[in-house]
Amino acid sequence: MRIPLSVLAFSSILMVSAHAGTLSGCSYKGIPLYGKVKVVNAFPDIKVKVVRSFPDLKVKRVNAFANQCGLWQFVDAFPDFKVQFVDSFPDIKIQYVDAFPGVR
Repeated sequence: MRIPLSVLAFSSILMVSAHAGTLSGCSYKGIPLYGKVKVVNAFPDIKVKVVRSFPDLKVKRVNAFANQCGLWQFVDAFPDFKVQFVDSFPDIKIQYVDAFPGVR
């Protein structure tokens, strides 16, 4: 059975676009997912949805030393990256935890 080349090319594009924007290690599009985070209403670096199960990232809120994957220190100035909390079409889904933060 021969499959036309155009069908193979189209299916390859769909597979690549479906995985575009997923987490790579502990980063999203080159942005490390730890550090100082500012919550904004417009022009975020990452759109985030908070979920109770099946997160892309488990996040622990800290007051200092946000230097490991999943540790977020919320700040008003000089953030490492900005997030906007959304209900639909998020870039990543997070779950707040008290222990064992990081990518799962």
